[in-house]
Amino acid sequence: MTRPRMIAGLLLLVLASCGRANPPPPGWGDRGAVSQPPVNAPVSVRLASGLIDQRPDRGMRERVDAAGADLAVCRAELEAARVTFTPVPDRVDSETCGLAGAGTLDVDRGTVARLSPAGPVMTCQTALALSVWRRQVVEPAAREIFGQDVVDIVHYGTFACRTVSNRPGARPSAHSRAAAVDFAGVILRDGTRVMVKSHWYGDGPEARFLKRIRDEGCWIFSTVLSPDYDAPHQDHLHLEPGGRAFCR
Repeated sequence: MTRPRMIAGLLLLVLASCGRANPPPPGWGDRGAVSQPPVNAPVSVRLASGLIDQRPDRGMRERVDAAGADLAVCRAELEAARVTFTPVPDRVDSETCGLAGAGTLDVDRGTVARLSPAGPVMTCQTALALSVWRRQVVEPAAREIFGQDVVDIVHYGTFACRTVSNRPGARPSAHSRAAAVDFAGVILRDGTRVMVKSHWYGDGPEARFLKRIRDEGCWIFSTVLSPDYDAPHQDHLHLEPGGRAFCR
């Protein structure tokens, strides 16, 4: 082959290669594809539905129960809402008492209201229900009725190895599984205390507030017991998610 013909052939090869497009990257041009979170995305990104920021309605209790029954989903809802829930080891104290899927409920960065005493141990389902109630019921009611925020939610505890109302021979309480909260009252920003024991009866703003958060709590918790129920509940609201609905 002569030198001119060799040069001409090389030029043809170069021009041909310039006309070829590189293959597109995988998925390029697939406009119908829905992007999925990466497998290493935080669990809250993949599982949470934003339940804690939803206003309660008649279907909220079922949604809370469903999310709370799945530990991964429950923790995801709390994480996505910036609620600090720190798991604790499972334990068995007796045949009727122990912890499973529980943790300490700490700071909620979406609210100024803090639990007092701080860091109670409870099931994830209870923490989820309480977080919805705190943000969507307690705080809006306080702002509407008192014109100020709640800074402390006072409670009498969550976990205790005992029977219902401490009655001998009664069935184990939900507290024996850390599956309930005994709510005592709130402290407002100006220091005012609104307590079940002192303010339940009457028609003043304190009584209206307490009865409202009890009534709307029935949209979130399955069992809500107040002073209207019996003598052992004269100083608190028993708040318990899951199970058959009973509100009084």
